[in-house]
Amino acid sequence: MTATLTKEAPPIEEPVLRKPSTRKRLVPYWLLLPGIIWLLVFFALPMVYQASTSVQTGSLEKGFEVTWHFQTYWDAFQEYWPQFVRSVLYAGTATLLCLLLGYPLAYLIAFKAGRWRNLLLVLVIAPFFTSFLIRTLAWKTILADDSLVVDALNALHVLDVTSWIGWTEGDRVLATPMAVVCGLTYNFLPFMILPLYTSLERIDGRLHEAAQDLYASPATTFRKVTFPLSMPGVVSGTLLTFIPASGDYVNAELLGSTDTKMVGNVIQSQFLRVLDYPTAAALSFILMAIVLGMVTVYIRRAGTEDLV
Repeated sequence: MTATLTKEAPPIEEPVLRKPSTRKRLVPYWLLLPGIIWLLVFFALPMVYQASTSVQTGSLEKGFEVTWHFQTYWDAFQEYWPQFVRSVLYAGTATLLCLLLGYPLAYLIAFKAGRWRNLLLVLVIAPFFTSFLIRTLAWKTILADDSLVVDALNALHVLDVTSWIGWTEGDRVLATPMAVVCGLTYNFLPFMILPLYTSLERIDGRLHEAAQDLYASPATTFRKVTFPLSMPGVVSGTLLTFIPASGDYVNAELLGSTDTKMVGNVIQSQFLRVLDYPTAAALSFILMAIVLGMVTVYIRRAGTEDLV
């Protein structure tokens, strides 16, 4: 008999993990530094300055002094609370209209456009090629008393309904809440469509095929698959629309009247005409607090786990 000799396998040496050098560890922080400086200089410092302005007293002639006069906040809100309500109402209505108009278009571009997808995306962002002011002024022509749009709305008796709820005045659309909401909807619609398209475009088409294999109707597929998976785009689009629309003053200034002024118009007037800087700063922070509170509640309620 011959004995079979086996050699023991050499022990496996564990790789030695070397700690990155100090220079390499600092690289991410150096890359973040320009952005941090930008935020500090153009966001944090102006916020601190406006916060100090809101608790000042005085006048432009005699000068302003920090006296920690927080009563300015209550006085400003008490005097201009209708403008705050109006801003939230107009911005919320425009956001809802943007969602109702933008979702079908984003769905069409994402799933049905085919080789026309890029062209449709260019058409969506085409309004950005012109000035915000020019786009808003164009609506004064579109909604003029003798325009085809107003004639069509009259023929369809749409203005009878809007007059009944107080959004138009008789056969007139300009200088009414409806004109302001139309301007807001048009100007901020691309901010709704683009996030919706991005979210819808990422949905795996095999999920729709699986739903069809399970004999789900198109409506059920949309309700159970498409819409829940597009919620990130819905949330992003509504935020990108509502937040700037609530502080907008151009549309109300050009398309509205004294009865449709939003809080942005009041802030602009207090800063540039009345020259009451503490009140203007206080109004700005009140608006920011209102919007931040509404956004926080909305984000918590809009979680996909609550909607599926």
